[in-house]
Amino acid sequence: MLIISFLVQLMGATMLLLFAVRMVRTGIERAFGASFQRVVTQNRNRASAALAGLTLAVILQSSAAVALLVAGFSSAGAISFGSGLAVVLGADLGSALLIQVFSFDLQWLVPVLLAVGGGLFIKSQQRKLKQAGRIVLGIAFILISLRFLRETMDPIRDSAFLPVIADYLATDFISAFVVGASLAFLMHSSVAVILMCVTLVSVGAIPVVAGVSLVLGANLGSALIPVWLTRGMVNAARRVPVANLALRGAGAFIVLCAVNKLDLLPYIGSMTSAQTLINAHILFNMLLLTLLIFANRLEAPIARLLPDPAPSLEEQSPFHRSTLDETVLDKPHLAIANLKREVLRMLQLVETMFASIMDAYTKYDPTQARAVLSEDAYVNAALDDVRRYSAALQGSALSKAENKRVRELAEYAIAIETAGDIVAKRLIPLAKEKAQKGIRFSESGAAEIQSMHEQVKANLQLASNLLVSDDLESARLLLEEKQEMARMERKSRKRHLKRLSEGVQISFDSSDIHLETVSSLRDFNSHVASAAYPLLYRGGQLLETRLIEQEFEDIDVRQR
Repeated sequence: MLIISFLVQLMGATMLLLFAVRMVRTGIERAFGASFQRVVTQNRNRASAALAGLTLAVILQSSAAVALLVAGFSSAGAISFGSGLAVVLGADLGSALLIQVFSFDLQWLVPVLLAVGGGLFIKSQQRKLKQAGRIVLGIAFILISLRFLRETMDPIRDSAFLPVIADYLATDFISAFVVGASLAFLMHSSVAVILMCVTLVSVGAIPVVAGVSLVLGANLGSALIPVWLTRGMVNAARRVPVANLALRGAGAFIVLCAVNKLDLLPYIGSMTSAQTLINAHILFNMLLLTLLIFANRLEAPIARLLPDPAPSLEEQSPFHRSTLDETVLDKPHLAIANLKREVLRMLQLVETMFASIMDAYTKYDPTQARAVLSEDAYVNAALDDVRRYSAALQGSALSKAENKRVRELAEYAIAIETAGDIVAKRLIPLAKEKAQKGIRFSESGAAEIQSMHEQVKANLQLASNLLVSDDLESARLLLEEKQEMARMERKSRKRHLKRLSEGVQISFDSSDIHLETVSSLRDFNSHVASAAYPLLYRGGQLLETRLIEQEFEDIDVRQR
């Protein structure tokens, strides 16, 4: 029964300590969080960076929280590796100094802190004063939890099982080291673990030598926390936490062996005082801070271990960044220019997708196919942006001509997106089917498809030029090329049917894919060429409908 009561009280005191540390950190982050980046990144040398880290660790009561801040700034390129490591090592020393402050007998201060903190938190309407109350209350709860820990240990100091555990940890320093690291990692707070160890030693629950081993293990555990929490971030963000883990892990193990094998504790403090743990913790972190002079040499191996990934498509090409600017919606001429640029970007994305189709038909590559599909996702997203932008623009004061131009651009964006779908949903699956079934085109059939593909690529260039220039001659040429593409499709279909009638087996095997491919190429080109229609109509070179023209031609024939 004594053991159960002890475990429940120990767990309660530990949870209160964790809650109190978190309460202080939350209050400071909410009150001053916006200033942290400026404090961390404004330092131009490692000494000032280490001092900033020390200050932040004292304020946040967590070196792991500072390491996470540095990781975030590193991922954005706001801080260098050397400065980031200096901040983190300074934060480790800051958390060690914080433990020294909490080790003093401050129980007389608890009622004052509760009264002041409670009053500020409950009564204050101002955000910063309310968070100041939270911070003061958190400090009071830390002191209360430490008192609870001492009171929890009093009844069991003379029990039978505690001396056995204490003696085991004193003789097996590796186990004590692992226990300390595990506790710090599981509790996500080295400050809480080390304060608990100091309390246990102060009441005589465990010997000093075991306490030092536990504290060194807690240093390793505290370095593991940011590495674990940044595991999903980019490699640039993970380098400083990993470097800190390498230094602290290796340093903690070396000091652990030295302390337990060379009898160094009498030079650090008394073999009966809990202050020895704090001295060892502070000296260890001061020693680590001197290793900053080797930061430049450490950067290269860490960068090799965590290299930067290959740039994504969005980083490689400006075509993956939207050109739409919401701030010029009140200036129609600029907004329409932005809209035209965005439609041109969509056309260039589709051109990129289309260019690799013949490679997919020749030798299908799943990676390349996935890249094409990812491009289609950008095209779809761009169309959504164009729709929203057009709707917002048409809601403003536009002239009739401007409204019509916006509508034409939105309609052409829809046509481009449909052309992209033809590549992603028709041509790529056909190329995949061709590869999976081992189908080959006849020599003449492959040449026909290749010729159509090259012609469509030329038409894509013509459409891009037309969007920029609004040239009537280019529009006429694009429309003529559309008619030529329809003629090429009909001609290829007739030749294919002729090969079938001649009994060419390879044409039988590839018949469906060949016919669907040339049809898809024609449809793709038709959507691309639709840019010519509005321009030709405005220039008076296109009739509203061809049905009237055909009707008059029929009447004329009958009259003759």
